[in-house]
Amino acid sequence: MFGTGLSNGRMTMPTSELILLAVALSMDAFAVSVVKGLEAGRKNFTLAVKFALAFGFFQGFMPLVGYFLGMQFLPIIAPIDHWVAFVILGALGIHMAFEKDEENAEPKPVTWTEIGTLAIATSIDALAVGITLSTITGDIVRAVTVIGCTTAVISFLGVKLGYVFGQTLGRKARIFGGTLLVLIGLKILLEHLGVFVLA
Repeated sequence: MFGTGLSNGRMTMPTSELILLAVALSMDAFAVSVVKGLEAGRKNFTLAVKFALAFGFFQGFMPLVGYFLGMQFLPIIAPIDHWVAFVILGALGIHMAFEKDEENAEPKPVTWTEIGTLAIATSIDALAVGITLSTITGDIVRAVTVIGCTTAVISFLGVKLGYVFGQTLGRKARIFGGTLLVLIGLKILLEHLGVFVLA
């Protein structure tokens, strides 16, 4: 499955496989970026850049943490990580869906705190991936760089795409986006509980 190159005595994953892994990991980040893009006004370039930086950073940083923590910390982290993601995304989704949508109101600015919280919540899976990477590759810097950069690009595009959808959905965008956030949190929870596995 993995390439034959060796780094520090361990296999080196081919770039093509790393990119596929990165894309798979970034899907939750993409969905959340689309949701926030739904709320964005026309001047959404700055927001897209912020999401690219935050989501790219945490999606690359979490595997690095998992890589160095190793398996010894997995029993401590595993029982709670998915619950944290579920609570964060669920709470934000419910707030977004039921928040009053005032006529002609300017889009509320998204704070770095909110962006960082969403980035952490959607990068939970990447922590476990980092633990796995510690057993199969010695080139962790290359791996996290590919994962982080891929997520950054996809998150940027998600915000821009979300704005387009927001113009089409109009006032329903907030309800749609909030519901999607809740569903993402639920998906993460159910996958970690083993109820279903997304192919």
